[in-house]
Amino acid sequence: MSADASSSSSDIEFQDSSSVQTNSMTSASNFNMGFSERALSAAGAAFLSAIIVNPLDVAKTRLQAQAAGVPFQNLSHSCSFGTNTMLPDTRCIPSCYRSILGEPSCSPESSPYKSTLDVFYKIIRQEGFGRLWRGTTASLALSVPTVGIYLPCYDIFCNYLEEYSSENTPKMTPYVPLVAGSIARSLACITCYPVELARTRMQAFRDTHHGKKPPGVLKTLDGVISTNKTTGTLGSSLYRFRLLWTGVGAQLARDVPFSAICWATLEPVRRQLLAMSAADVASPFTVLGANFCGGFVAGCLAGACTCPLDVAKTRRQIEKDQVRALKMTTRQTLVEIWRDGGMKGLFMGVGPRVARAGPSVGIVVSFYEVVKYVLHNRKLQQTKN
Repeated sequence: MSADASSSSSDIEFQDSSSVQTNSMTSASNFNMGFSERALSAAGAAFLSAIIVNPLDVAKTRLQAQAAGVPFQNLSHSCSFGTNTMLPDTRCIPSCYRSILGEPSCSPESSPYKSTLDVFYKIIRQEGFGRLWRGTTASLALSVPTVGIYLPCYDIFCNYLEEYSSENTPKMTPYVPLVAGSIARSLACITCYPVELARTRMQAFRDTHHGKKPPGVLKTLDGVISTNKTTGTLGSSLYRFRLLWTGVGAQLARDVPFSAICWATLEPVRRQLLAMSAADVASPFTVLGANFCGGFVAGCLAGACTCPLDVAKTRRQIEKDQVRALKMTTRQTLVEIWRDGGMKGLFMGVGPRVARAGPSVGIVVSFYEVVKYVLHNRKLQQTKN
């Protein structure tokens, strides 16, 4: 999260004027800050973001799951729409043919999701307003430790790599945020992946048992590793353990590019915004504004660019055939999505994904930096006193 302080005097007056503010921000962000303080700041940011943007995450997952063929269930029968390579036996027969066959036609309530707003409308009408926050427990269980690992590790890697590159390979310094973000995200992703798997499954499937509490994180994960008719008896604990990381390759294929694009965009944007500030010393408001704007722009761009990889991740995570799930690769999944839905299929759910990613990154980064700024200034005051 740190801004790169100017290592030498510049010949350009604009860079001279901006170095004061950049150095101020660097000090506030990094000076004498322990890992626990960074983790605390990140956890608070993740908590706030997960609650605010969860409905958009649910909408995105429902749209992507529907495109993958997940049945849109109601109380009497199930219907699914469009391509269905995952669940071929549950494809909905058109209403005209269903009436000829003497089967009940799909009601308007069971019509496919058409847009983000349509997802919101149908979830509220059929499942209740609270279901827009389905998977929030999993989101919190995922976001708090993930961001608690991700952002502090990014800070540490970024500071170390910036110091190393400035001394040895100055030309590589602009690429430090990209590398540091990718490494930190990979570490956080692999560590917390089972909870991400549970969250996606909780959000993808519609709740058909009204008045009954839907399965939580542990029960969902138990369903992932339990014996079913497709795989028979699971012979070893190692095999069960491996199932909890089903689709982790697709997750990394999405998150690493997302993080690289995000940080490569965010760092220069917020530095320019801090440099444009009228104040000589960064204040909580300038820190908040620069980081939120930079995070919003970076999140929207990264979210849009990595949407096809997000669709592939969702499809792999909701696959219920455990044997097929373990054999699937991200490349095969992308080819399958392209064959079934073309470009539209690859960017299914891009609207809610971008609408979620922009504010989410903005909230997390700005909250994280402001809390670090306040903690740092409090330390300085205590030191002076």
